[in-house]
Amino acid sequence: MAKLTYSLSQALSRAISAHKAGKLVEAEQICQQIINAESDLFEALHLLAVVQAGLGKKDEALASFDGALTLRPDSAEALYNRGNTLRELKRLEEALVSYDRALTVRSDFAEAHSNRGLILHELKRFEEALASYDRALTVRPDSAEALYNRGLTLHELKRFEEALASYDRALTVRPDYAEALYNRGLILHELKRFEEALASYDRALTVRPAYAQALYNRGNTLHELKRFEEALASYDRALTVRPAYAQAQNKFGMTLVELGHLSEARAALEQAVELAPCKVQYRFDLGNITRFVAGDPHLAALEKLAADNATLSIGDRIQLHFTLGKAYEDVGRHAEAFSQWLDGNALKRQQIMYNEAATLGGLDSVRAAFTSDLIRTWQNVGNPSPVPVFIVGMARSGSTLVEQILASHPQVFGGGERKHFPFDGAVKGSKTKFGSAATYPELVSDMTDEDFRDLGARYLAEIERLAPESIHITDKTLGNFMFAGLIHLALPNAPIIHTVRDPVDTCLSCFSKLFIEGQYHHTYDLAELGRYYRHYQALMLHWHHVLPAGRILDVRYEDVVADLEGQARRVVAHCGLDWDPRCLAFHQTQRSILTASAAQVRQPIYSSAVGRWRVHKETLQPLLMELGISDSSNREIVPTPRGRQFNLIK
Repeated sequence: MAKLTYSLSQALSRAISAHKAGKLVEAEQICQQIINAESDLFEALHLLAVVQAGLGKKDEALASFDGALTLRPDSAEALYNRGNTLRELKRLEEALVSYDRALTVRSDFAEAHSNRGLILHELKRFEEALASYDRALTVRPDSAEALYNRGLTLHELKRFEEALASYDRALTVRPDYAEALYNRGLILHELKRFEEALASYDRALTVRPAYAQALYNRGNTLHELKRFEEALASYDRALTVRPAYAQAQNKFGMTLVELGHLSEARAALEQAVELAPCKVQYRFDLGNITRFVAGDPHLAALEKLAADNATLSIGDRIQLHFTLGKAYEDVGRHAEAFSQWLDGNALKRQQIMYNEAATLGGLDSVRAAFTSDLIRTWQNVGNPSPVPVFIVGMARSGSTLVEQILASHPQVFGGGERKHFPFDGAVKGSKTKFGSAATYPELVSDMTDEDFRDLGARYLAEIERLAPESIHITDKTLGNFMFAGLIHLALPNAPIIHTVRDPVDTCLSCFSKLFIEGQYHHTYDLAELGRYYRHYQALMLHWHHVLPAGRILDVRYEDVVADLEGQARRVVAHCGLDWDPRCLAFHQTQRSILTASAAQVRQPIYSSAVGRWRVHKETLQPLLMELGISDSSNREIVPTPRGRQFNLIK
């Protein structure tokens, strides 16, 4: 400072004042004048670097920081600010080095610890990031930003409760911290504490009404709560704030699909595609409700994406294969469709863990556990309520159609796919009694009449929350076919409906569908699919053998297509209800449908899906071999209500 004259000191003060007042161009000009007069003045070089960074001149700022550090290598502030500039330039490793040098000079530099954590988070070195935030908080416990960023890192580590606590601490310091309230909502949603998540989003929106992400995720939480109309309103508000919000536009469209507003849904999904034409997910969702035609511009766009798929993620490539497969099938290009399904399924199969031996062995163990003697011993001890109606079977077997027919009856509420029964409830209620290692079906042998009644009562309490006044409530969790015996013992008066479809049509339809993550891992390989079908079929034959005659009603999809009223009357009668003609106008029934068939069951009955597999006969050989269908006979045996057998494929 010995060389600093009064005029230069005055000029530096003016530059500092201009910077504080946000007059960055003026501050830059004054700093340049000072440096021209006194080139080795650290304060002027450092301030110039800070001002240049603020003006977006990152590379120039970096050069100025380096010049200042040549004059004063141990300036923690200059090293810290240099790290910030490197971070903005995405030169993360260099930024980390700069922060570390600053901390070598001043170990209690809270901001440097905190920003070091940001860099480590971006580098996905989450445990190290957490340690940096904790050191920052040791120095400055009331740093709302460090607490907030710590919450983000804990979220990445899936330490949700700790993340929630960190956000709550940040909000204690700064109650109007909109980002903390928003991310707190994300955590609560992840923990399935949906009402609390909703309250957190609403608090964030009180602080910042135009918070588009909060409005979007608020919609997602309302969707989980099955408050679909409110979810639509929240997505719509997000789009009012940010009209080009493609993700919100797509979810808006998908919710309209679930509610049956198909023309509005298509318009919304097309808008999402227009906003983000390279986003495969949006084209996949649009494709699921689109009937492609020759010359379709959407098909041309899909083919263009496929021709240049090197930049696509594996997940996007999988979705693209399935979407193209559907498009080619719609326009009659069957060989190309099957080729796309083969590629998509092969990629998907590589991404999942499917233990076929354990899965098929599990189905076999159910047959072994549920003997005729076991059924006879306990079949009249369960909860007597007839309210639940279980619809079981293979995916793509016509189950959504049957549920929609039933839900069109004024005394039936369509519950969709539920997660209450039977296994979750059985295990929750039995771990204490049978030990934490208790598994299905082994635990059934140790259950008592009280256990079966309790299981039925707990399930009933859960499902009746959906529609307390309804005579019947459907549960269309298809995998419940594994639990038909347990359902019978826990709820002996609850109707069970088994939807059946031509085995090859069923399997082909499964193979052509990309299911929700975690569902139906047996569907991505033709041979595995065929083996699974055989074991499923064997278990259903077993249930017909050990359960009372007529306990399970088999409903063939082909029969429903051929004689809608006759089959609808059978289904309604099986539930002990009087006939209502509204069941025939099922496609007009307004209700939310969350399955892959949401669009199909909004149409009148059609027969085009019957025998669909025959155009793919040659390429289906691995499946046909596992199903035991030869080229000459094309026959398969399926169960009937009395355990007799009939030829399904003709």
